Amino acid sequence: MKTAFIGGGNMATALITGALRQGSSAADISVVEIDGAARERLARELGVRACAAMADGVRGAACIVLAVKPQQMREVARELAPLVGDALVISIAAGVRQQDLSRWLGGHGKIVRAMPNTPALTLAGMTGLYAPPEVSAADRASAEAIVGAAGKTLWVEREGAIDAVTAVSGSGPAYVFYFLEALENAAREQGFGPEDARLLALQTFHGSVKLAAESSESVATLRARVTSKGGTTERAVAELDRLGVGPAIVSAVGAAAERSRELGEALGNDAAGSPR
Repeated sequence: MKTAFIGGGNMATALITGALRQGSSAADISVVEIDGAARERLARELGVRACAAMADGVRGAACIVLAVKPQQMREVARELAPLVGDALVISIAAGVRQQDLSRWLGGHGKIVRAMPNTPALTLAGMTGLYAPPEVSAADRASAEAIVGAAGKTLWVEREGAIDAVTAVSGSGPAYVFYFLEALENAAREQGFGPEDARLLALQTFHGSVKLAAESSESVATLRARVTSKGGTTERAVAELDRLGVGPAIVSAVGAAAERSRELGEALGNDAAGSPR
């Protein structure tokens, strides 16, 4: 299937890289990118056709991936509207609602919303997907194949759930990095140098996630197994509980979801918003 990407930034690069590794042909992929240096990089590193003009880039495409910033989406969609034809459109822009994108595209209905996250850059991403009922099973499968080449996928039944996906996994890497930063700082407080502190934090997190992913037991059970009665871990977890770390994380995710909803309303009203 011929696929055109509008925007050639990091996320588009990740999705294209994943598609190529899954066996897609570079000859079937085009990218519309206004920056000349970015076009050269895409053509040189990925072997895809990189164009400055939208009409050239989307010609003959059965799928068009909108990989531009939310604030640029209205302008880009209106330029694309007379060119979109019957193509499947996948939007990876946070906050841009299906009905608003459809309106900007002149009533086009074959739209899938996707919310990837930055680990897609290492092909270990998590992407939430939503499509209205009129989008066919075949088009849903096509969308899943494109974004799934860069990691795992999860379909949601309500478009509003994309706000929750944004809050949990879209913004989630920042929470993980926040924790890692704190764990590194804690190691340095205990006398370790920067490199050793980084190793201790990263490998502990990596190993714990790997263990949880490969185990059939809940993370609560795994945590309890590490937390021996009267031991060091019990003391540490008790301190985290005293400080309210668990509820704070839940509250933070709720705040991110609310902000995603606010951005959707602002962007739909053609107002300027802010990226997550």
